[in-house]
Amino acid sequence: MAVTTLPVTTGRKSSAFGGLLLRLHFYAGLLVAPFLLVAAVTGMLYAFTPQIEKAVYRAELTVAHPGDATLPLADQVAAARAAHRGGELLTVRPGDRSVTTQVDFSDPSLDADHQHTVYVDPYTGRVTGQLTTWWAATPLNEWLDNLHANLHLGETGALYSELAASWLWVLALGGVILWWRRHTAKRRMLVPDLAARKGVRRTRGWHAATGLWITVGLLFLSATGLTWSNHAGENFTALIDSLDSSRPAVSTDLTGTAAAASGGGHHAGMNMGGSGEAAPVDPAAITTVYQSARDAGLTGAVSITVPADATTAWSVTGNDSLWPVGRDSVAVDSTGKIVERIDFADWPFLAKITQWGIYAHMGQLFGLANQFLLAALALGLICVIVWGYRMWWQRRPTRADRRALTGAAPAGGNWTGLPTWSIAVGLPLLFAAGWFLPLFGIPLVAFLALDLIVTTVRRRRGPAVPISPAPAGR
Repeated sequence: MAVTTLPVTTGRKSSAFGGLLLRLHFYAGLLVAPFLLVAAVTGMLYAFTPQIEKAVYRAELTVAHPGDATLPLADQVAAARAAHRGGELLTVRPGDRSVTTQVDFSDPSLDADHQHTVYVDPYTGRVTGQLTTWWAATPLNEWLDNLHANLHLGETGALYSELAASWLWVLALGGVILWWRRHTAKRRMLVPDLAARKGVRRTRGWHAATGLWITVGLLFLSATGLTWSNHAGENFTALIDSLDSSRPAVSTDLTGTAAAASGGGHHAGMNMGGSGEAAPVDPAAITTVYQSARDAGLTGAVSITVPADATTAWSVTGNDSLWPVGRDSVAVDSTGKIVERIDFADWPFLAKITQWGIYAHMGQLFGLANQFLLAALALGLICVIVWGYRMWWQRRPTRADRRALTGAAPAGGNWTGLPTWSIAVGLPLLFAAGWFLPLFGIPLVAFLALDLIVTTVRRRRGPAVPISPAPAGR
């Protein structure tokens, strides 16, 4: 949830915890909501990237007239090489049905993250187009991804999305708790107060009830978004590594060094080859490698990584992001022999959860249904933010002698009255969360310090004159 305002008096004495939470929810929503609004709009746009890509790059990505049988993959790669003489062959993603084959080449003029991709009709071998891609993503995909992740501002811009993800879960859970505290009949939490015809009471009902409905989705987006962030993402990766739950990858070493050191394994007993410079790999072997992977059970879209030399195996990995996810991978030598295999079913559970979360966050896991769900979450969040700011405006004083553009913030200083036990338990938890999520911890410490300073100064000046309540109906 986003911005909230002072509650209508219910006759119940506000607790120190409730007061602190209300004030934190107000200021966090006020300051973070603009970042959440940008993330919601850009994220909703990115979710429909597949449809936009097909419209923009129809000539490159799709086959106009699919045939009955595709050409040998080596012939398709040869056609791509004829159209792109320079650079090393890196990766091949075979096409079928109405999808073109994508062949990646290195380019000295590009950085390590970008490649030159040639698109080939798998039935005729005709080159349909060429694009500079980013990890197989089209220029449009990269542009939308960077818009959502960093607003095209690089590392500095990435702070916006990490700040939004770091506080989204706090705002969502804080809003649920505040809404829960207002209701004695909990079943009424799921619907706004339809009896209120106008004013802040009606707006707050729509703000809170809508936020409650989308809370689980917002928590999911917050958690999965943080796994890609710069600072919290590093901590998440370190945690996964410490639990030995990283995403596994097949070994492509054909020298037998690793097998000898471990006393056996998939590479034991293989021909180690002679010393000296390794022989180059024959690109024509890709047809055999591809067929071997298909015979091994890899179905759907796959990506074939070309080895740098003959001492390294080819790797073939499933690229199917739809449920059930196809991420099985095999290492294959140039003769078509499977030298190692790792199935998605054998991944550590946390690695599976992470992969599922990534695909779902990107709108791929359940196809079009996933995309519409993300769009609904984004629209819900946008409405919650707009209603939050509307409440801030509706709570403004309107008396001629005390007019203001916006409503006043909830009273400060409540947190100093928290019970000792809650401070003893809460501080270590907040410290741990702040360390793991730096862009949550640093602003929180700043808020508490500033809140304490402002409250202390105001108390020394004496009590403030109370603001008159808003007119009836507001």
